[in-house]
Amino acid sequence: MSRYTGSRNKLARQIGEDLSLKTNALKVGRRINIRPGQHGAKRRRKLSDYGIQLREKQKIRYVYGVSEKQLQRLYQQATKSQLATGSTLISYLERRLDNVVFRLGWAPTRAAARQLVSHYHVRLNGKKHNVASYQVQINDALVLSTKASKIPAIKAMLESDAVQPEWLEKKQVAARVVRLPVRSDVIEPVVEQLVVEYYSR
Repeated sequence: MSRYTGSRNKLARQIGEDLSLKTNALKVGRRINIRPGQHGAKRRRKLSDYGIQLREKQKIRYVYGVSEKQLQRLYQQATKSQLATGSTLISYLERRLDNVVFRLGWAPTRAAARQLVSHYHVRLNGKKHNVASYQVQINDALVLSTKASKIPAIKAMLESDAVQPEWLEKKQVAARVVRLPVRSDVIEPVVEQLVVEYYSR
Protein backbone atom coordinates (compact mmCIF):
# COMPACT_ATOMS: atom_id res chain seq x y z
CA MET A 1 0.00 0.00 0.00
CA SER A 2 1.43 3.36 -1.01
CA ARG A 3 2.07 5.88 1.73
CA TYR A 4 3.22 9.50 1.58
CA THR A 5 6.85 9.81 2.68
CA GLY A 6 7.61 13.36 1.57
CA SER A 7 7.74 16.65 3.45
CA ARG A 8 4.99 17.09 6.05
CA ASN A 9 5.37 20.88 5.84
CA LYS A 10 4.33 20.81 2.17
CA LEU A 11 1.04 19.15 3.14
CA ALA A 12 0.34 21.80 5.76
CA ARG A 13 1.15 24.59 3.29
CA GLN A 14 -1.05 22.96 0.65
CA ILE A 15 -4.05 23.07 3.01
CA GLY A 16 -3.05 26.40 4.55
CA GLU A 17 -3.34 25.18 8.16
CA ASP A 18 -1.06 23.65 10.78
CA LEU A 19 -2.12 19.98 10.75
CA SER A 20 0.12 18.99 13.70
CA LEU A 21 2.18 16.78 11.41
CA LYS A 22 5.45 18.17 12.82
CA THR A 23 6.57 18.84 16.37
CA ASN A 24 8.04 22.28 15.56
CA ALA A 25 4.96 24.49 15.16
CA LEU A 26 7.05 27.68 14.81
CA LYS A 27 8.84 26.36 11.75
CA VAL A 28 5.53 25.40 10.14
CA GLY A 29 3.97 28.75 11.00
CA ARG A 30 6.61 30.78 9.15
CA ARG A 31 5.46 29.65 5.71
CA ILE A 32 2.01 28.21 6.37
CA ASN A 33 0.28 30.76 4.12
CA ILE A 34 2.64 30.21 1.17
CA ARG A 35 1.61 27.29 -1.01
CA PRO A 36 4.35 24.88 -2.14
CA GLY A 37 5.67 25.15 -5.68
CA GLN A 38 7.07 27.80 -8.02
CA HIS A 39 3.94 29.96 -7.94
CA GLY A 40 3.06 29.38 -4.31
CA ALA A 41 3.51 32.99 -3.25
CA LYS A 42 0.91 34.26 -5.72
CA ARG A 43 -2.65 34.99 -4.68
CA ARG A 44 -4.87 31.94 -4.33
CA ARG A 45 -7.91 31.56 -6.53
CA LYS A 46 -11.33 31.33 -4.95
CA LEU A 47 -12.23 27.69 -4.47
CA SER A 48 -15.38 26.15 -5.91
CA ASP A 49 -17.71 24.06 -3.74
CA TYR A 50 -16.00 20.95 -5.08
CA GLY A 51 -12.57 22.44 -4.29
CA ILE A 52 -13.62 23.15 -0.70
CA GLN A 53 -14.89 19.59 -0.27
CA LEU A 54 -11.72 18.15 -1.82
CA ARG A 55 -9.48 20.25 0.43
CA GLU A 56 -11.35 19.11 3.55
CA LYS A 57 -11.12 15.48 2.45
CA GLN A 58 -7.38 15.87 1.86
CA LYS A 59 -6.98 17.60 5.24
CA ILE A 60 -8.56 14.64 7.07
CA ARG A 61 -6.35 12.26 5.10
CA TYR A 62 -3.21 14.18 6.01
CA VAL A 63 -4.16 14.62 9.69
CA TYR A 64 -4.81 10.91 10.25
CA GLY A 65 -2.18 9.66 7.81
CA VAL A 66 -4.48 7.40 5.79
CA SER A 67 -4.50 6.63 2.09
CA GLU A 68 -7.37 7.43 -0.25
CA LYS A 69 -8.37 3.76 -0.40
CA GLN A 70 -8.43 3.49 3.40
CA LEU A 71 -10.57 6.62 3.76
CA GLN A 72 -13.01 5.39 1.09
CA ARG A 73 -13.32 2.05 2.87
CA LEU A 74 -14.04 3.74 6.20
CA TYR A 75 -16.60 5.99 4.51
CA GLN A 76 -18.40 2.97 3.05
CA GLN A 77 -18.51 1.39 6.51
CA ALA A 78 -19.81 4.66 8.01
CA THR A 79 -22.68 4.85 5.49
CA LYS A 80 -24.00 1.51 6.80
CA SER A 81 -24.28 2.88 10.35
CA GLN A 82 -27.59 4.16 11.72
CA LEU A 83 -25.75 7.16 13.18
CA ALA A 84 -24.67 10.25 11.23
CA THR A 85 -22.19 9.23 8.53
CA GLY A 86 -19.73 12.06 9.22
CA SER A 87 -19.54 11.47 12.97
CA THR A 88 -19.18 7.73 12.45
CA LEU A 89 -16.36 8.29 9.95
CA ILE A 90 -14.48 10.46 12.45
CA SER A 91 -15.05 7.83 15.15
CA TYR A 92 -13.52 5.14 12.90
CA LEU A 93 -10.48 7.33 12.27
CA GLU A 94 -10.08 8.05 15.99
CA ARG A 95 -10.21 4.33 16.80
CA ARG A 96 -7.19 3.52 14.63
CA LEU A 97 -4.45 2.05 16.81
CA ASP A 98 -1.81 4.57 15.71
CA ASN A 99 -4.17 7.44 16.54
CA VAL A 100 -4.91 5.92 19.97
CA VAL A 101 -1.18 5.76 20.73
CA PHE A 102 -0.91 9.43 19.70
CA ARG A 103 -3.91 10.44 21.80
CA LEU A 104 -2.41 8.70 24.84
CA GLY A 105 0.60 10.99 24.60
CA TRP A 106 3.02 8.16 23.90
CA ALA A 107 4.23 9.77 20.65
CA PRO A 108 4.66 13.41 19.51
CA THR A 109 2.95 12.85 16.14
CA ARG A 110 0.73 10.25 14.50
CA ALA A 111 3.60 9.29 12.18
CA ALA A 112 5.76 8.53 15.24
CA ALA A 113 2.87 6.58 16.77
CA ARG A 114 2.52 4.56 13.58
CA GLN A 115 6.22 3.69 13.75
CA LEU A 116 5.88 2.55 17.37
CA VAL A 117 3.05 0.23 16.37
CA SER A 118 4.77 -1.14 13.26
CA HIS A 119 7.91 -1.91 15.29
CA TYR A 120 5.94 -3.98 17.83
CA HIS A 121 6.42 -1.46 20.65
CA VAL A 122 2.73 -1.57 21.60
CA ARG A 123 1.14 -4.71 23.02
CA LEU A 124 -2.60 -5.07 22.50
CA ASN A 125 -4.48 -7.26 24.98
CA GLY A 126 -1.22 -8.91 25.99
CA LYS A 127 -0.15 -9.79 22.44
CA LYS A 128 2.32 -8.23 20.01
CA HIS A 129 0.55 -6.15 17.38
CA ASN A 130 1.83 -4.16 14.41
CA VAL A 131 -1.29 -3.19 12.44
CA ALA A 132 -1.65 0.59 12.72
CA SER A 133 -5.14 0.58 11.13
CA TYR A 134 -6.61 -1.81 13.73
CA GLN A 135 -9.91 -0.50 15.14
CA VAL A 136 -9.77 -0.60 18.94
CA GLN A 137 -12.77 -1.87 20.88
CA ILE A 138 -14.13 -1.12 24.35
CA ASN A 139 -11.94 -2.65 27.11
CA ASP A 140 -8.96 -3.17 24.79
CA ALA A 141 -5.77 -2.95 26.88
CA LEU A 142 -2.59 -1.33 25.53
CA VAL A 143 0.91 -1.47 26.98
CA LEU A 144 3.96 0.41 25.74
CA SER A 145 7.14 -1.67 25.67
CA THR A 146 9.99 -0.96 28.09
CA LYS A 147 12.36 -0.48 25.15
CA ALA A 148 10.13 2.22 23.65
CA SER A 149 9.73 4.05 26.96
CA LYS A 150 13.53 4.52 27.07
CA ILE A 151 13.63 6.36 23.73
CA PRO A 152 14.45 10.02 24.62
CA ALA A 153 11.54 11.56 22.68
CA ILE A 154 9.05 9.04 24.07
CA LYS A 155 10.47 9.38 27.59
CA ALA A 156 9.93 13.15 27.40
CA MET A 157 6.34 12.58 26.28
CA LEU A 158 5.70 10.24 29.22
CA GLU A 159 7.06 12.81 31.67
CA SER A 160 4.91 15.63 30.27
CA ASP A 161 1.34 16.28 31.37
CA ALA A 162 -0.36 15.64 28.04
CA VAL A 163 -4.15 16.01 28.07
CA GLN A 164 -5.78 12.71 27.18
CA PRO A 165 -9.31 12.23 25.85
CA GLU A 166 -12.09 11.02 28.14
CA TRP A 167 -12.63 7.82 26.18
CA LEU A 168 -9.16 6.55 27.14
CA GLU A 169 -7.80 5.67 30.58
CA LYS A 170 -4.02 5.82 31.05
CA LYS A 171 -1.54 4.97 33.79
CA GLN A 172 1.96 5.75 32.48
CA VAL A 173 2.76 2.95 29.97
CA ALA A 174 -0.56 1.10 30.32
CA ALA A 175 -3.95 2.19 28.99
CA ARG A 176 -7.47 0.97 28.36
CA VAL A 177 -10.30 1.96 26.02
CA VAL A 178 -13.16 3.02 28.29
CA ARG A 179 -15.67 3.82 25.56
CA LEU A 180 -15.79 4.51 21.84
CA PRO A 181 -14.94 8.07 20.75
CA VAL A 182 -17.67 10.51 19.73
CA ARG A 183 -17.50 13.66 17.62
CA SER A 184 -17.08 15.95 20.64
CA ASP A 185 -13.84 14.13 21.57
CA VAL A 186 -12.08 15.37 18.43
CA ILE A 187 -10.22 18.66 18.86
CA GLU A 188 -8.96 19.06 15.27
CA PRO A 189 -10.89 21.67 13.23
CA VAL A 190 -12.29 19.29 10.61
CA VAL A 191 -15.66 19.56 8.87
CA GLU A 192 -16.59 15.95 8.20
CA GLN A 193 -19.85 16.92 6.47
CA LEU A 194 -17.82 18.29 3.54
CA VAL A 195 -16.14 14.89 3.21
CA VAL A 196 -19.53 13.17 3.18
CA GLU A 197 -20.68 15.58 0.46
CA TYR A 198 -17.48 14.90 -1.52
CA TYR A 199 -17.97 11.11 -1.53
CA SER A 200 -21.71 11.26 -2.09
CA ARG A 201 -21.45 13.31 -5.31
